[in-house]
Amino acid sequence: MSAPTTLPDVTLVTQPGVYEMTAQQYHTDPVPGGSLSSTGTRKLLPPSCPAKFRHWLDEGQDPKKEFDLGHAAHREVLGVGARVVLVERPRWDTNEVKAEVAAIRTRGDVPLKRAEYDQVKAMAKVLLEHPIAGPLFEPGRGVAEQTLVWQCQRTGVWCRAMLDWLVRAEGRRTLIIDYKSCTSAAPDDLPRVIHQRSYHVQDAHYRDGVEATGLAPHGAAFVFVYQEKTPPYAVTVTQLPALDQTIGTDLCHQARTLYRQCMESGRWPGYSDDIEIISLPPYVQRQYMEDHQ
Repeated sequence: MSAPTTLPDVTLVTQPGVYEMTAQQYHTDPVPGGSLSSTGTRKLLPPSCPAKFRHWLDEGQDPKKEFDLGHAAHREVLGVGARVVLVERPRWDTNEVKAEVAAIRTRGDVPLKRAEYDQVKAMAKVLLEHPIAGPLFEPGRGVAEQTLVWQCQRTGVWCRAMLDWLVRAEGRRTLIIDYKSCTSAAPDDLPRVIHQRSYHVQDAHYRDGVEATGLAPHGAAFVFVYQEKTPPYAVTVTQLPALDQTIGTDLCHQARTLYRQCMESGRWPGYSDDIEIISLPPYVQRQYMEDHQ
């Protein structure tokens, strides 16, 4: 596989391949006519709907304070991404500091208070000392934030993905590593998080990308690295079983088919075009039946 193509500031991507681009270039979608990202794929599917996906696509998403810590942690661990700017001010609610913070966000950087800055440093230290996660993110072992662009053979839809970390070794499976800061990395809590955030769909989307672009001649495995945002910053490294990967793949194809239909028709429906029969919660019905026996 040849080296990734580095995009200048304004360039459209018209061929499948591996590219190096900024987060802004990626999120503004460099593919003419549009392409489907992992986030977009998940926003098309229930509990969302095409209308909400289209609104998100048209309006974008403003930077939010709650994302700052995750972006900063990614920068600290991966060594790339949004620049972290320490704003050492006693108060952040003055007009002067608000303007300073807004200017930092406008540049695409991440403003942090001293306590948050120290927290990110501590998170990275714990992560890199973890017996499994640490070696995975060892400098020189992988490549950060490569962008993949490909055309789905099954649906014809153009897709894109920006990988956190990609590890390739001669004669071995390619490893796609995704780092997620979270409230709880407890194994008992993660199934609910994976389902609610459709990480099984992300798994399928990314694996499809590395295989379609020729990065995985021996197959690809997706590894999620979860880390809590509060001390002691516990880490859990996970993979999905085969059945969950199959479910994610099927949902990917459903979303791509829906995306193609909406693009061709110009119509982005909401939750339903029918009159839906919506029942009370089952526990209410059960209580009623018990009270009226």
